[in-house]
Amino acid sequence: MVLSSSATPGQTLPSHFTLLMMQRRHRGSNLGLILLASQIFQIGLDNIPPVTLATLGVNVYLFLFPAAPLLSACVSVQTAYWHRDWRRLILSPFHHVDDWHLYFNMASLLWKGIKLERRLGGAWFAYLLSVFSLLTGSMYLLLEAVLTEVTGDGSYSMQCAVGFSGVLFGLKVVNNYYHPGGVTHVMGFLVSNRYACWVELVLIHIMSPGTSFVGHLAGILVGLLYTAGPLKKVMKTCADFVTSSRPSHVYYNSSGPSGRYNPHYYPSSDGQPHTGPYPQPLYQHPYTAGMSDAEQYDAAVRASLNDRGGRQTYGFRVASDPNLEEIRQRRLQRFATER
Repeated sequence: MVLSSSATPGQTLPSHFTLLMMQRRHRGSNLGLILLASQIFQIGLDNIPPVTLATLGVNVYLFLFPAAPLLSACVSVQTAYWHRDWRRLILSPFHHVDDWHLYFNMASLLWKGIKLERRLGGAWFAYLLSVFSLLTGSMYLLLEAVLTEVTGDGSYSMQCAVGFSGVLFGLKVVNNYYHPGGVTHVMGFLVSNRYACWVELVLIHIMSPGTSFVGHLAGILVGLLYTAGPLKKVMKTCADFVTSSRPSHVYYNSSGPSGRYNPHYYPSSDGQPHTGPYPQPLYQHPYTAGMSDAEQYDAAVRASLNDRGGRQTYGFRVASDPNLEEIRQRRLQRFATER
């Protein structure tokens, strides 16, 4: 995230000078866009999972065709809370100051997104990005409000931030959670992955004072809420409620670029993909539910073959039940006699 310069407590708007200078950089040579395109083609579009690619595309599109000027997209306590302009929580993560700001954030998204989307599956990763985008901005507002209250300095409430890097810090925490161990290079230093986000938080702020320390810290705290706090459980509960209200239990494998249907693939309640047969009982389908006589007969034959050979058909399995088995045998005998 990048901050505008703060205003004095008597001002009603943040100082415009820094953001106006950044907007001029936005109209430059766009070398960052060229480098980003080169990196994408080096990786290969087929090797970038769909949700990661779509998120990258949205960021690039909004850089070229902003939904709002930077001064109307950045988020601060003053603009979002005092003036009740809550749409900034949605706009701010997806707008960038210049092409280099966009390049570094999207290059980081490519690396993290490829690893996490393949681990979690496309649906859960999209869910994670949506929640993190909103919560990072909300956490940023909370931290800035607390700093204003503790220090008595109203300028904290007027610091306006944009960019995807806060979300990326949260994703880094999640990535380290799912891929523990190892070390990473942080500006020439070898650092354990467990502490890399904290080292980056400090070093980036020291080397680039214009970046938002509070915005990056907000991302780390949201990531910790997911890995060590209640956020993942809350997300699972909400996801279970939504999926339980659907009539179908068919899931799609979004871990690869094609996103094709795989009848032996399903996400768990924590978003991690699993392969193999569905846990039983998963889906009960009474034969009389809208089926013709011929369809009931075919379904009974398929279920009987499943029981004998342990094979699954069409991605669902009828729960074994003594009464259901008895009904099935009677139907088989009746249809065999009629035919």
